[in-house]
Amino acid sequence: MALPIRRRDTGSEVTAWDPIAEFDRWSEQVRSLFGFGAPLLNGAGFMPLADIEETEDAFLVEVDLPGVKKGDIDVEIAGRRLSVSGERKERERKGVLRGKTRNVGHFHYEVTLPTDVDAEGVSASLEEGTLTVRVPKAVGERPRRIAVS
Repeated sequence: MALPIRRRDTGSEVTAWDPIAEFDRWSEQVRSLFGFGAPLLNGAGFMPLADIEETEDAFLVEVDLPGVKKGDIDVEIAGRRLSVSGERKERERKGVLRGKTRNVGHFHYEVTLPTDVDAEGVSASLEEGTLTVRVPKAVGERPRRIAVS
């Protein structure tokens, strides 16, 4: 199937229509119009995918970070706000890169947890490309079972 052609406004130059480039231009316009994540999404980084699970005594935040090394990750907690940031570095290639859909560069993920937490008990581990951050709930926020007599 032949791609449609498009004339540029700058004269009689004719180029093939590139739907991917057109979508990139459109999405950039939408981001700049609404100001979505200005420094993060405008080519300076990305936001990784994450799951948040609540148990009786803690929150478990799992962030997908394949290819990121432990030393390139920063985890911070301030009050109820958990931040995970760092960098996924581009690896050196020997051949010609013909396509690229994986995100590289700086990343940032932030979540405000719904209850008070014990900041001193936070722990993080990286296994098989998934960062798991365990954030214990504050003692007063944990449910307590009361026996009925």
